[in-house]
Amino acid sequence: MTKARQQLAGSERGAVEDSKCLGPIDPRETLNVVVTMRRRGGRELEELTQRIASGQQAQPLSREAFAERFSAAPEDIAKLEAFAREYGLGIERQDLAAAKVVLSGTVEQFQSAFGVELSHYEHPRLGRFRGRTGCITIPAEIADIVTAVLGLDNRPQARPHFRLRTEPSAIVARAAAQAFTPVQLAGLYDFPDGDGAGQCIGLIELGGGYAQSDLSSYFSSLGVPTPQVVSVAIDGADNSPTGDPGGPDGEVTLDIEIAGAVAPKAKIAVYFTPNSDAGFVDAVSHALHDSANRPSVLSISWGGPESSWTDQAVASFNDTLRSAMALGVTICAASGDSGSSDGSQSGGDDVDFPASSPYVLACGGTRLSAGPGGSTIASEVVWNDGAGGGASGGGISARFALPVWQEGLRAARVGGAPVSLAKRGVPDVAADASPASGYEVLIDGQAMPVGGTSAVAPLYAGLIARINATTGKAAGFVNQKLYGASQAFNDITSGNNGTYAAASGWDACTGLGSPKGRAVAAALGGAGASGAQGSARAAK
Repeated sequence: MTKARQQLAGSERGAVEDSKCLGPIDPRETLNVVVTMRRRGGRELEELTQRIASGQQAQPLSREAFAERFSAAPEDIAKLEAFAREYGLGIERQDLAAAKVVLSGTVEQFQSAFGVELSHYEHPRLGRFRGRTGCITIPAEIADIVTAVLGLDNRPQARPHFRLRTEPSAIVARAAAQAFTPVQLAGLYDFPDGDGAGQCIGLIELGGGYAQSDLSSYFSSLGVPTPQVVSVAIDGADNSPTGDPGGPDGEVTLDIEIAGAVAPKAKIAVYFTPNSDAGFVDAVSHALHDSANRPSVLSISWGGPESSWTDQAVASFNDTLRSAMALGVTICAASGDSGSSDGSQSGGDDVDFPASSPYVLACGGTRLSAGPGGSTIASEVVWNDGAGGGASGGGISARFALPVWQEGLRAARVGGAPVSLAKRGVPDVAADASPASGYEVLIDGQAMPVGGTSAVAPLYAGLIARINATTGKAAGFVNQKLYGASQAFNDITSGNNGTYAAASGWDACTGLGSPKGRAVAAALGGAGASGAQGSARAAK
């Protein structure tokens, strides 16, 4: 008797535009698939995170307490195990706290188990990948416990948000190009004294790698200690430098060097994972529940337009990001480098995910000019270097409801009246991101200035690590506190990112603005004494 099956909500996949189907995959080929499941205490977790988001009870849970209250139920795991046995699939890994199981098997077994047909595809930009179209189906008896099945399709889901400096556009040519070390930017932004001792910063990386020789040389040139960097392999990916600074190596090394320069005594855990929705979700989940390294802040410099994600992937990822709130882990995510469109295939406005999640601190970009001597900010505008030069990602989410801490805000538009936010606005904050005022880094043996909002996320992560080290506690979810402390930011009122324009207060280009570090620390419960002396000292 054939068992009743039903479609898994949100699992529909369309063909990638401009891709070519090369034919079916060898049915004997093996792969791993991530299955995410409902949690025990789901309503309780939702209520807890709502209280945190509204500034009420915010004592974070330990990883052990979280697992005890919100892990997958043993009886649900037993049902999934029975399903796997029926179709000849193996249990590669269980992570009950993350409500996730990794299954292993052949293409033929997975096609039968989930009612899909897998084929090889090729795309001019994405390369070759395994893909599917249509919906996943699952037996009715597990339909109420499975929330997502990720990894059947392994098309590249995200792109790194960094930009190398190239020939200046007409916009940039009017201003003298500069470059800064992260230490100098920490000074310009008046970061509080500190080195992040005792903290761990987690970096999520979807490819590439770093060379220890680069790190040793770079930190020595800055005169700061070389931080402890550990690599964590997820789903078969590991530290694999390609030797191409313009590829993923640029992202990985940039993240380490910026976070490490700002918080050199913090441990830096680099979570390497395949570039797919399954790998991305799995890496963030692993980092949050990593009882060995225990990061207190994560930096994510990868993402893609909201419209490029399936509903099930967004729901699974967002559940993981919500867990960070309960665990007291701050997540900083780059808002994208392609302006208000985020490079969406539709050509319309889009925002970048995971930055658009209401559970993360979305980091946009500016172009900064320093005054004489390099110890003060002379000017700062929205990062928009014109066609091909990149611009700060930002706009209004099509997926996420308006958070309580953004209620009443409006997004200014170029050539049009401001619009009241009806859904989540992006970004929350900003900092220097233009390659024309970029970060001096060392990648694959080459010293170069680099920009992108991917530089902003680790800069904020380093700031949060400094604050955590000073206060002796994790800042956790910071959005609600920061939106109540607008004086902690340099308001950016000039420029645009395409559709949206800078304006007094929050805007959909640079959020609240760039940081006044000591004021940010005060807003988050740290030392708040401000002063130019501290800025000048840090810039040396």
